[in-house]
Amino acid sequence: MHHTIIPEPVSIQARDGSNDYFDYKGLPSIEGDFQHEASVLKAQCAAQLAARDETRNIVCKKDEALGAEAYTLDIGRERIELRAGGGSGAYHGFQSLRQLFLSGGTIPCAHIEDAPRFGWRGFMLDTARYFYSVAFIKKLIDVLSLHHINVFHWHLTDDQGWRLPVPEYPLLVEIGSKRVERRLSGAPTVGGFYTEDDIRDIVAFAAARHVEVVPEVDLPGHASAILAAYPGMGCTGGPYRVEDRFGIFEDVLCAGNDAIFELADAVFNTLVRLFPSSYVHIGGDEVRFNRWERCPKCKKRLAGIGLEKPRELQSWITVKLASMLAEKGKTAIGWDEVLEDSPRYVLPKEVAVMSWRGADGGKAAVKRGHPVIMAPNTEGCYLDFRHCDDAEEPGQWGVSTVYQSYTMDPVAKMSESEAALVMGGQCNLWSELIYAGKIAEYMIFPRILAFAENMWTPQHRKDFNVFAQKLTVHRQRLDTLGIAQYRGRLK
Repeated sequence: MHHTIIPEPVSIQARDGSNDYFDYKGLPSIEGDFQHEASVLKAQCAAQLAARDETRNIVCKKDEALGAEAYTLDIGRERIELRAGGGSGAYHGFQSLRQLFLSGGTIPCAHIEDAPRFGWRGFMLDTARYFYSVAFIKKLIDVLSLHHINVFHWHLTDDQGWRLPVPEYPLLVEIGSKRVERRLSGAPTVGGFYTEDDIRDIVAFAAARHVEVVPEVDLPGHASAILAAYPGMGCTGGPYRVEDRFGIFEDVLCAGNDAIFELADAVFNTLVRLFPSSYVHIGGDEVRFNRWERCPKCKKRLAGIGLEKPRELQSWITVKLASMLAEKGKTAIGWDEVLEDSPRYVLPKEVAVMSWRGADGGKAAVKRGHPVIMAPNTEGCYLDFRHCDDAEEPGQWGVSTVYQSYTMDPVAKMSESEAALVMGGQCNLWSELIYAGKIAEYMIFPRILAFAENMWTPQHRKDFNVFAQKLTVHRQRLDTLGIAQYRGRLK
């Protein structure tokens, strides 16, 4: 029997003997170190392993020789020994066991050694286009963590909705969180926002699973929800509305108005207070410059800071936002458009670049010395794309196959020094067409499993055919967890 674990561990050494199994009747007792992580495992397994098996035990030991996310499992006939360098490694070891428990009954005896290839193994959920419940987000984070995904990138703002409460700017949620829903007759208002208690709940839930929650507020473009709430932040003064269409819009924050930085400061203070992550994503993508070209205040700003082209105002804004975050102890992340800077306002070296328009942005960024997260929409990282080239499949723009998610190489054609700057990779789910959690699940699974193995498992251990075989077993586990999933062709 193969140890069907996703992602594939670094090494599995099976014990000799056809009857060498860890046979259990319920959840074994868990002793030793890492009791916090053990308590999470007990809660996760409560539905499938309601009974306890006191004749079997899991013994946990801290081993400082192992890396922070590394673990080993020694699976014997009557006990399992888990060793880990820290809580995150112990959690990953418990999740590998949880996968095996989900298949029930027996586990082949073996020695397993495991550690990740990349430190950033991310997933982004767009909750701005459609609002998802706290319960759904927590369910999703839990299943992502089962597969060693360790970053939840939370897209909180866009043209179609603002989901973050900012005490100094109450209209952001009073007005900016609601929009007309053209999908339904009568065009009702839809939307919502997350309260501070909601956010704390999700962040704490994720932290217990060693998942870092990285918030994103998109600036200075994709700002329709901001402008609907505070029209004075725009170049024309309005009228504006929270967009009920999807696309890229002309109206952005006015670069000539200092009030946009007062807004950003209040937003950043809220993020600092609610999110312990050292990163804040500031967007920076798909900014249109037509309003800045005609705006008197923006023309005055250009002259005042020694720039000539209105498009260069974005680099000035990005540098200013990144500096504001740095003063608050946070590091900015931006989509790869932030590389389009000006000689006078060069993107600070510490700003991380998320490469989405293919891999070229990431390759350019590492050459300039920036940390990089690879999420190319051309290579299986955009989960709002269709699973396959079939008109009956949901999705938009293009195709992202399970195979592409498995084979995207974040460091392809990079030198050793360039590859060292690649933090890892990420899959993104934009929600323009994804109006319900069950549809989101269908778009996410099983591509995120392929991506998880791609980011975790060493290159020499990866084998797509083996992954496809494991998937037949793993699908039953997802069914047990109530996860909707795509079941079509993988390539």
